[in-house]
Amino acid sequence: MRREEMADLTAFLAVAEERSFTRAAVRLGMSQSALSQIVRRLEERLGLRLLTRTTRSVAPTEAGERLLETLAPALSDLDSRIAALSALHDRPAGLIRITSVEHAAETVLWPVLRTFLPMYPDIRVEIILDYGLTDVVAERLDAGVRLGEQVDKDMIAARISADIAMAIVGAPGYLGRRPRPKVPQDLVNHDCINLRLGASREHAPWRFKRGPREPHVRVDGPVAFNTLAMIREAALDGFGLAYLPQDYVQRHLDEGRLISVLADWCAPLPAYHLYYPSRRQQLPALSLLVEALRHRS
Repeated sequence: MRREEMADLTAFLAVAEERSFTRAAVRLGMSQSALSQIVRRLEERLGLRLLTRTTRSVAPTEAGERLLETLAPALSDLDSRIAALSALHDRPAGLIRITSVEHAAETVLWPVLRTFLPMYPDIRVEIILDYGLTDVVAERLDAGVRLGEQVDKDMIAARISADIAMAIVGAPGYLGRRPRPKVPQDLVNHDCINLRLGASREHAPWRFKRGPREPHVRVDGPVAFNTLAMIREAALDGFGLAYLPQDYVQRHLDEGRLISVLADWCAPLPAYHLYYPSRRQQLPALSLLVEALRHRS
Protein backbone atom coordinates (compact mmCIF):
# COMPACT_ATOMS: atom_id res chain seq x y z
CA MET A 1 0.00 0.00 0.00
CA ARG A 2 1.30 3.43 -0.95
CA ARG A 3 1.92 6.01 1.77
CA GLU A 4 -0.76 8.29 0.28
CA GLU A 5 -3.37 5.51 0.48
CA MET A 6 -2.52 4.84 4.14
CA ALA A 7 -2.90 8.56 4.91
CA ASP A 8 -6.31 8.61 3.19
CA LEU A 9 -7.52 5.64 5.24
CA THR A 10 -6.29 7.27 8.45
CA ALA A 11 -8.20 10.44 7.57
CA PHE A 12 -11.41 8.48 6.92
CA LEU A 13 -11.01 6.62 10.22
CA ALA A 14 -10.72 9.90 12.14
CA VAL A 15 -13.89 11.32 10.56
CA ALA A 16 -15.84 8.08 11.06
CA GLU A 17 -14.84 7.83 14.73
CA GLU A 18 -15.39 11.51 15.54
CA ARG A 19 -18.62 11.73 13.47
CA SER A 20 -17.45 15.22 12.56
CA PHE A 21 -15.10 16.75 9.98
CA THR A 22 -14.40 19.62 12.37
CA ARG A 23 -13.31 17.43 15.29
CA ALA A 24 -11.40 15.07 13.01
CA ALA A 25 -9.52 17.99 11.44
CA VAL A 26 -8.46 19.19 14.90
CA ARG A 27 -7.40 15.63 15.82
CA LEU A 28 -5.30 15.31 12.66
CA GLY A 29 -3.95 18.86 12.71
CA MET A 30 -5.21 19.86 9.27
CA SER A 31 -7.86 22.10 7.76
CA GLN A 32 -11.43 20.90 7.41
CA SER A 33 -11.44 21.59 3.66
CA ALA A 34 -8.26 19.54 3.14
CA LEU A 35 -9.73 16.66 5.13
CA SER A 36 -12.95 16.77 3.11
CA GLN A 37 -10.93 16.57 -0.14
CA ILE A 38 -8.98 13.56 1.14
CA VAL A 39 -12.14 11.65 2.03
CA ARG A 40 -13.73 12.54 -1.31
CA ARG A 41 -10.58 11.29 -3.09
CA LEU A 42 -10.77 7.99 -1.18
CA GLU A 43 -14.45 7.56 -2.08
CA GLU A 44 -13.70 8.21 -5.75
CA ARG A 45 -10.84 5.72 -5.76
CA LEU A 46 -13.00 3.02 -4.14
CA GLY A 47 -16.10 3.90 -6.14
CA LEU A 48 -18.17 3.88 -2.94
CA ARG A 49 -19.81 6.48 -0.74
CA LEU A 50 -18.29 5.98 2.71
CA LEU A 51 -19.92 8.81 4.67
CA THR A 52 -23.38 10.33 4.80
CA ARG A 53 -23.07 14.07 5.35
CA THR A 54 -25.76 16.47 6.56
CA THR A 55 -25.51 20.00 7.86
CA ARG A 56 -25.62 18.63 11.42
CA SER A 57 -23.90 15.28 11.38
CA VAL A 58 -21.62 12.81 9.63
CA ALA A 59 -22.18 9.04 9.76
CA PRO A 60 -20.66 6.05 7.97
CA THR A 61 -22.67 4.35 5.23
CA GLU A 62 -22.90 0.55 5.19
CA ALA A 63 -19.70 0.45 3.13
CA GLY A 64 -18.12 2.93 5.53
CA GLU A 65 -19.06 0.79 8.54
CA ARG A 66 -17.43 -2.26 6.96
CA LEU A 67 -14.27 -0.33 6.22
CA LEU A 68 -14.27 1.08 9.77
CA GLU A 69 -14.62 -2.42 11.26
CA THR A 70 -11.57 -3.51 9.27
CA LEU A 71 -9.41 -0.44 9.82
CA ALA A 72 -9.95 0.30 13.53
CA PRO A 73 -8.47 -2.91 14.99
CA ALA A 74 -5.69 -3.04 12.40
CA LEU A 75 -4.52 0.52 13.07
CA SER A 76 -4.98 0.07 16.82
CA ASP A 77 -2.68 -2.94 16.73
CA LEU A 78 -0.18 -0.98 14.65
CA ASP A 79 -0.31 1.91 17.15
CA SER A 80 0.25 -0.50 20.05
CA ARG A 81 3.25 -2.11 18.38
CA ILE A 82 4.82 1.24 17.56
CA ALA A 83 4.13 2.55 21.06
CA ALA A 84 5.72 -0.60 22.52
CA LEU A 85 9.01 0.58 20.99
CA SER A 86 9.15 3.06 23.86
CA ALA A 87 10.61 0.17 25.84
CA LEU A 88 13.80 0.86 23.90
CA HIS A 89 13.99 4.33 25.44
CA ASP A 90 15.71 5.08 28.70
CA ARG A 91 12.46 6.56 29.97
CA PRO A 92 8.93 5.15 29.45
CA ALA A 93 6.86 7.24 27.09
CA GLY A 94 3.54 7.37 25.31
CA LEU A 95 -0.13 8.27 25.66
CA ILE A 96 -2.38 6.26 28.01
CA ARG A 97 -6.11 6.72 27.36
CA ILE A 98 -8.39 5.68 30.24
CA THR A 99 -12.17 5.66 30.58
CA SER A 100 -13.29 6.30 34.14
CA VAL A 101 -16.27 7.28 36.22
CA GLU A 102 -16.12 10.74 37.71
CA HIS A 103 -15.71 9.73 41.38
CA ALA A 104 -12.82 7.33 40.64
CA ALA A 105 -11.04 9.97 38.57
CA GLU A 106 -11.27 12.51 41.39
CA THR A 107 -10.50 10.27 44.37
CA VAL A 108 -8.19 7.59 42.94
CA LEU A 109 -6.71 8.45 39.55
CA TRP A 110 -5.79 12.09 40.00
CA PRO A 111 -4.23 11.76 43.49
CA VAL A 112 -1.84 9.16 42.01
CA LEU A 113 -1.28 10.98 38.71
CA ARG A 114 -0.43 14.17 40.57
CA THR A 115 2.76 12.44 41.76
CA PHE A 116 3.21 9.97 38.90
CA LEU A 117 3.31 12.35 35.92
CA PRO A 118 6.18 14.57 37.15
CA MET A 119 8.24 11.39 37.64
CA TYR A 120 7.70 10.33 34.00
CA PRO A 121 7.57 13.49 31.86
CA ASP A 122 7.36 11.50 28.61
CA ILE A 123 4.13 9.78 29.65
CA ARG A 124 0.82 11.49 28.91
CA VAL A 125 -2.56 10.44 30.27
CA GLU A 126 -5.99 11.20 28.83
CA ILE A 127 -9.03 10.44 31.03
CA ILE A 128 -12.48 10.18 29.45
CA LEU A 129 -15.33 10.43 31.99
CA ASP A 130 -18.24 8.11 31.22
CA TYR A 131 -20.73 6.13 33.32
CA GLY A 132 -21.48 3.64 30.55
CA LEU A 133 -19.81 0.23 30.48
CA THR A 134 -17.22 1.19 27.88
CA ASP A 135 -15.61 -1.50 25.72
CA VAL A 136 -11.98 -0.39 25.83
CA VAL A 137 -11.04 -2.58 22.85
CA ALA A 138 -13.81 -1.27 20.59
CA GLU A 139 -13.15 2.34 21.63
CA ARG A 140 -9.38 1.95 21.17
CA LEU A 141 -8.64 2.85 24.78
CA ASP A 142 -5.79 1.48 26.87
CA ALA A 143 -7.67 0.89 30.11
CA GLY A 144 -10.82 1.60 32.08
CA VAL A 145 -11.87 2.12 35.69
CA ARG A 146 -15.16 0.68 36.96
CA LEU A 147 -16.50 -1.20 39.97
CA GLY A 148 -14.92 -4.63 40.16
CA GLU A 149 -18.18 -6.47 39.51
CA GLN A 150 -18.67 -4.55 36.25
CA VAL A 151 -15.39 -5.66 34.65
CA ASP A 152 -15.64 -8.31 31.93
CA LYS A 153 -14.05 -11.64 32.82
CA ASP A 154 -11.73 -11.56 29.80
CA MET A 155 -10.05 -8.38 31.06
CA ILE A 156 -7.02 -8.14 33.33
CA ALA A 157 -8.13 -6.20 36.42
CA ALA A 158 -6.21 -4.61 39.30
CA ARG A 159 -7.95 -3.34 42.42
CA ILE A 160 -7.13 0.35 42.90
CA SER A 161 -9.34 1.44 45.83
CA ALA A 162 -11.06 0.37 49.00
CA ASP A 163 -14.78 -0.41 48.89
CA ILE A 164 -16.85 2.76 48.38
CA ALA A 165 -19.04 3.90 51.27
CA MET A 166 -22.37 5.29 50.04
CA ALA A 167 -24.97 7.64 51.53
CA ILE A 168 -28.50 8.80 50.77
CA VAL A 169 -28.80 12.47 51.51
CA GLY A 170 -31.27 15.31 51.31
CA ALA A 171 -31.37 18.98 52.24
CA PRO A 172 -33.02 19.95 55.57
CA GLY A 173 -35.62 21.95 53.64
CA TYR A 174 -36.65 18.97 51.55
CA LEU A 175 -36.79 16.57 54.49
CA GLY A 176 -38.78 19.12 56.43
CA ARG A 177 -41.54 18.81 53.83
CA ARG A 178 -41.50 15.02 53.46
CA PRO A 179 -41.44 12.12 55.95
CA ARG A 180 -38.03 10.51 56.20
CA PRO A 181 -37.85 7.08 54.55
CA LYS A 182 -37.49 4.19 56.99
CA VAL A 183 -36.97 1.38 54.47
CA PRO A 184 -35.75 1.50 50.84
CA GLN A 185 -39.27 0.90 49.49
CA ASP A 186 -40.33 4.27 50.97
CA LEU A 187 -38.23 5.94 48.28
CA VAL A 188 -41.00 5.44 45.72
CA ASN A 189 -42.87 8.22 47.55
CA HIS A 190 -39.90 10.60 47.33
CA ASP A 191 -38.35 12.82 44.69
CA CYS A 192 -35.00 11.22 43.89
CA ILE A 193 -32.18 12.61 41.76
CA ASN A 194 -30.94 9.98 39.34
CA LEU A 195 -27.58 9.22 37.76
CA ARG A 196 -27.89 8.49 34.04
CA LEU A 197 -25.65 5.71 32.73
CA GLY A 198 -23.72 6.77 29.67
CA ALA A 199 -25.59 7.28 26.41
CA SER A 200 -28.33 4.84 27.46
CA ARG A 201 -31.65 5.92 28.93
CA GLU A 202 -31.08 3.81 32.02
CA HIS A 203 -30.58 5.20 35.50
CA ALA A 204 -28.27 3.62 38.05
CA PRO A 205 -30.22 1.58 40.64
CA TRP A 206 -29.88 2.44 44.31
CA ARG A 207 -28.39 -0.54 46.14
CA PHE A 208 -29.05 -1.57 49.72
CA LYS A 209 -28.07 -4.36 52.11
CA ARG A 210 -29.36 -5.33 55.53
CA GLY A 211 -28.69 -8.85 56.73
CA PRO A 212 -29.56 -11.30 53.94
CA ARG A 213 -31.68 -8.72 52.11
CA GLU A 214 -30.05 -6.83 49.22
CA PRO A 215 -32.79 -4.88 47.45
CA HIS A 216 -32.04 -2.72 44.42
CA VAL A 217 -34.54 0.13 44.11
CA ARG A 218 -35.18 2.11 40.94
CA VAL A 219 -36.34 5.58 41.86
CA ASP A 220 -37.78 8.55 40.03
CA GLY A 221 -37.71 12.28 40.41
CA PRO A 222 -37.79 15.67 38.70
CA VAL A 223 -34.23 15.67 37.36
CA ALA A 224 -31.37 13.34 36.38
CA PHE A 225 -27.73 14.00 35.51
CA ASN A 226 -24.70 12.12 34.24
CA THR A 227 -22.41 13.88 36.70
CA LEU A 228 -22.20 13.52 40.48
CA ALA A 229 -21.41 17.20 40.95
CA MET A 230 -24.80 18.22 39.55
CA ILE A 231 -26.63 15.52 41.54
CA ARG A 232 -25.06 16.89 44.72
CA GLU A 233 -25.92 20.45 43.71
CA ALA A 234 -29.57 19.52 43.10
CA ALA A 235 -29.73 17.79 46.49
CA LEU A 236 -28.27 20.86 48.21
CA ASP A 237 -30.92 22.98 46.46
CA GLY A 238 -33.68 20.79 47.93
CA PHE A 239 -34.86 19.01 44.78
CA GLY A 240 -34.87 15.57 46.39
CA LEU A 241 -32.79 12.72 47.76
CA ALA A 242 -29.46 11.71 46.22
CA TYR A 243 -27.44 8.49 46.35
CA LEU A 244 -23.78 9.50 46.44
CA PRO A 245 -20.37 8.35 47.71
CA GLN A 246 -19.98 9.23 51.39
CA ASP A 247 -16.74 11.14 50.86
CA TYR A 248 -18.45 13.24 48.17
CA VAL A 249 -20.96 14.65 50.66
CA GLN A 250 -19.19 14.37 54.02
CA ARG A 251 -18.33 18.07 54.27
CA HIS A 252 -21.93 19.05 53.61
CA LEU A 253 -23.15 16.53 56.19
CA ASP A 254 -20.73 17.98 58.75
CA GLU A 255 -21.97 21.49 57.99
CA GLY A 256 -25.64 20.46 58.26
CA ARG A 257 -26.42 21.36 54.66
CA LEU A 258 -27.32 17.74 53.96
CA ILE A 259 -28.87 15.04 56.15
CA SER A 260 -28.25 11.31 55.80
CA VAL A 261 -31.19 8.86 55.71
CA LEU A 262 -31.38 5.06 55.54
CA ALA A 263 -27.80 4.88 56.80
CA ASP A 264 -28.35 1.39 58.25
CA TRP A 265 -29.34 0.16 54.77
CA CYS A 266 -26.45 1.68 52.81
CA ALA A 267 -23.77 -0.95 52.12
CA PRO A 268 -20.43 -0.11 50.45
CA LEU A 269 -20.07 -0.67 46.73
CA PRO A 270 -17.26 -2.99 45.57
CA ALA A 271 -13.89 -1.36 44.98
CA TYR A 272 -12.80 0.35 41.78
CA HIS A 273 -10.63 -1.73 39.46
CA LEU A 274 -8.40 -0.69 36.58
CA TYR A 275 -9.03 -3.09 33.69
CA TYR A 276 -7.28 -3.58 30.38
CA PRO A 277 -7.05 -6.23 27.64
CA SER A 278 -4.40 -8.94 27.71
CA ARG A 279 -1.63 -8.02 25.30
CA ARG A 280 1.68 -9.73 24.77
CA GLN A 281 3.34 -6.34 24.31
CA GLN A 282 1.82 -4.22 27.06
CA LEU A 283 3.02 -0.65 27.09
CA PRO A 284 5.71 -0.10 29.75
CA ALA A 285 4.00 3.18 30.63
CA LEU A 286 0.74 1.38 31.41
CA SER A 287 2.57 -1.24 33.49
CA LEU A 288 4.11 1.52 35.59
CA LEU A 289 0.76 3.23 36.08
CA VAL A 290 -0.95 -0.03 37.10
CA GLU A 291 1.64 -0.58 39.81
CA ALA A 292 1.33 3.03 41.01
CA LEU A 293 -2.47 2.71 41.26
CA ARG A 294 -2.63 -0.79 42.77
CA HIS A 295 -4.51 -0.73 46.10
CA ARG A 296 -2.44 -1.81 49.05
CA SER A 297 -4.60 -2.39 52.14
